[in-house]
Amino acid sequence: MTHALGTDERTEANASFFRAEAERVASLCHAMAERFGRGGRLLAFGDTPAARSDVRHVAVEFVHPVIVGKRALPALGLEADQVGLLAEPDDIAMAFGSLPDAVALARSRGCLTIAFAPSGAEWEFLPPSRDPAVRQELVETLYHVLWELVHVFLEHAERGRTHDTGASSFLYPFLGEANTDLGGVLEDVRRSVLAKSEEIGELRAQTLTENRDELAAAAADLRAVFDGGGKLLALGNGGSATDAMDVVADFAAHPCIDLTADSAILTAIANDIGPDAIFQRQVIAYGRAGDALVALSTSGNSRNVIEALAEARRRGMRTIALVGYDGGRVAAGQLADHVIVTRSEHIPRIQEAQAGAYHVLCELVER
Repeated sequence: MTHALGTDERTEANASFFRAEAERVASLCHAMAERFGRGGRLLAFGDTPAARSDVRHVAVEFVHPVIVGKRALPALGLEADQVGLLAEPDDIAMAFGSLPDAVALARSRGCLTIAFAPSGAEWEFLPPSRDPAVRQELVETLYHVLWELVHVFLEHAERGRTHDTGASSFLYPFLGEANTDLGGVLEDVRRSVLAKSEEIGELRAQTLTENRDELAAAAADLRAVFDGGGKLLALGNGGSATDAMDVVADFAAHPCIDLTADSAILTAIANDIGPDAIFQRQVIAYGRAGDALVALSTSGNSRNVIEALAEARRRGMRTIALVGYDGGRVAAGQLADHVIVTRSEHIPRIQEAQAGAYHVLCELVER
């Protein structure tokens, strides 16, 4: 069953990718920090529904850091044809998918360019897997690591010879001691990249192996929903909202609705009723007996997720929840028919492992 879930391939691809790229990742963090320090922005863009979920994900991570005390960094999620309208010399252009024209335009404007497929970017990272789901999981880990570790160089520039990572030191293994030179910081960041890649490799394996029976049962339920003419609703908050986008992209062959997609509905409900109702009201509108709901939450405690799961049950829908930490209220109260728990308290790692879980769920459904 472990082989069937792709755990071995994911573990090996993760280890080989970051072993090969850790030094370049550290150098890229430094280059990005220099651009941010000069007032530059991150401009992310993509060409497919799955790529656009990564575009939105990387943007929200930089703008809304979950690390206490870390600055918000300017980041925009764009369509490829918007690059020419917005790109400026100190910006960072990040392409998801093969987009050589947009990358070339960004380079001509003086942007630092990054791509995860052949596109002619200065910094290209090509994950070593033929499986597009595995490649996407590795790319997500990579841009999370860039987001986490770019702050090391920003703080190093600000504090000069003193490098104190403070309350967020848990994010930066090996960086607790003062470093007096850039070379020392680069080496420490390289080691931190490797430590983070080992952490996510182990967490993906835990998520897929501990939850293999739950994933199989969830896939059987979801297959029955589709075979019976039902549809899938998906939801989440923040980075988990972009993962809901990705779930809908992965199940594009079936009827699906992304409950995070309509800004008018979300803002109307949040303004008139409150944020706890933003998904529950949509389940009332769209959900029917025989449908399914996939909910993503890193904590398992989000009120709007819990309200939506409760409404889905009242309507006779099948429910699947992907949660982190110890599963929170969702797991403790068995508030979904199938609860897949990723046992970590580190939000980026939880989201990376959850991506593996819902990719496997999709694979199992299609079998």
